[in-house]
Amino acid sequence: MTDSPASRESTIHPTTVPDADWWRQAVVYQVYPRSFADANADGIGDLPGVTSRVPYLRRLGVDAVWLSPFYPSPLADGGYDVADYRDVDPRLGTLDDFDEMVTALHAAGIKVVVDIVPNHTSSEHEWFRDAVASEPGSAVRARYVFRDGLGDGGDTPPSTWVSNFGGGAWTRLHRPDGTPEQWYLHLFAPEQPDLDWSNPEVRADFETTLRFWSDRGVDGFRVDVAHGLAKDLTEPLRDAAERHVLPVDGSDPLYDRDEVHTIFEGWRRVFDEYDPPRTAVAEAWVQPERVPLYARPTELGQAFNFALTRADFDADQFRTIIAATLEQAAVSGATSTWVLSNHDVVRHATRYGLPKGQDLDAFVLSDGRRPTLNPDAGLRRARAATLLMLALPGSAYVYQGEELGLFEVADLQPDDVQDPVWTRTGHRRKGRDGSRVPLPWDTTEPALGFGDHAPHLPQPEWFEDLAVSVQDDEDESTLSIYRRALALRRELQRGETLRWADGAPDDVVHFARHDGWHSLTNFGGGPVDLPTGARVLASSEPLDDTLGGVTEVPGETTVWFSVV
Repeated sequence: MTDSPASRESTIHPTTVPDADWWRQAVVYQVYPRSFADANADGIGDLPGVTSRVPYLRRLGVDAVWLSPFYPSPLADGGYDVADYRDVDPRLGTLDDFDEMVTALHAAGIKVVVDIVPNHTSSEHEWFRDAVASEPGSAVRARYVFRDGLGDGGDTPPSTWVSNFGGGAWTRLHRPDGTPEQWYLHLFAPEQPDLDWSNPEVRADFETTLRFWSDRGVDGFRVDVAHGLAKDLTEPLRDAAERHVLPVDGSDPLYDRDEVHTIFEGWRRVFDEYDPPRTAVAEAWVQPERVPLYARPTELGQAFNFALTRADFDADQFRTIIAATLEQAAVSGATSTWVLSNHDVVRHATRYGLPKGQDLDAFVLSDGRRPTLNPDAGLRRARAATLLMLALPGSAYVYQGEELGLFEVADLQPDDVQDPVWTRTGHRRKGRDGSRVPLPWDTTEPALGFGDHAPHLPQPEWFEDLAVSVQDDEDESTLSIYRRALALRRELQRGETLRWADGAPDDVVHFARHDGWHSLTNFGGGPVDLPTGARVLASSEPLDDTLGGVTEVPGETTVWFSVV
């Protein structure tokens, strides 16, 4: 293999990272608060629960914690339906609890990133309640997207736009006496009405929210549906493209419009009011060539790249994605982001254990079908992919529980499912609850150390075998591998580029980093040789050194090494 332009070393990251640049090479641990730790024994994780686990996070070795929404919410979409952007859901704690959590994390040297959900509010938000109670054309309705229906009596939705959760994207209001009224837009659940970001009042209020949390010590923001804020609402409303074929010219009426960048330029001015500036990362499901626009230093500064969440355990796919992602980062001046699992996708230990082409979400819970999973292969591949990811330049995002080797919980009963995707698709898609089941901390009942009450999503029996307490003292457990890798990464991570190794076999991804250390992942089934003089630094699986030194890498294994 030859060097790609993105892989040629040109920028050396300083040994001492300035505080303003902490995010460029950070390991960020995503906490889904309702499923992390329950301190008040109600079955729901909370902010005091997060605080109680700060020693665990510090020992794990992460640089930052990203909290999924903890705001007041009716939970129509797991907290992503926000009723008040400047408070804490009473079930999860108080603002004082939030402050205590931030203080504890900062004292442990861990930054704090919070989710911000700007595309839509909850239908229980004060603004939307006021809009429903007001007349068409009022100023309070102008904060949202309300339109008259088409046809006689306005019975037809204003456009053919569809919801990401299934079904139409418009819901009609009715007056208390049952008289039909206008329609409002929701690109997600009906309980999540879309805001109209052409309204200056909406823009000003969110900038107030950014300052509110920044003033409380928040170091950065993860921006939900960053590509969906600006919409072309010119009438007649145009049809929208399918999300997977979004145009690259910013012309889709709903997603990735060029106007969205003026919003984030305003956010950057807010971030830069602070010393150090607050950071942000965009969740933008857009065409690859459009990702750098969100990551520009004049805007959010970084954007997620989700390509690895959709890749098979395949050397060519990983190699191609790595090269393209580094090139995108070079265009924007940001660093790359690497993600294998999060709260919205099937856990990667499960993905890698399924036969290629098998979609876990296609299995209907109520009909008794179950996926064909090879757990041994899935976990082995997941550990190898993780060690590869952690060797890459840029930010690595780790989802809670992946350090335990957790699999997707595929056998939830229909009555337990909470995700609106389940109901909105007529029980055809199971949704995302399988990756959101509360963590197993130990082997005690009723919730495996999560708390003293049965958890809001049931834990399967096999969770007990993967509990933190079970893995804590096992040298080759997945948890121990993560801890060693994160500690070593902190020591080794320099520079923001890599150099591809020459002559690597097709089923091997091999690159060198600054100061000459290497990462080699064998995606194949048989062993491959290590270079002469290689000194192993870390591995995703135990290695055979019976001959007085490690000379080969077994199949589906990643090794970090230096060459003496």
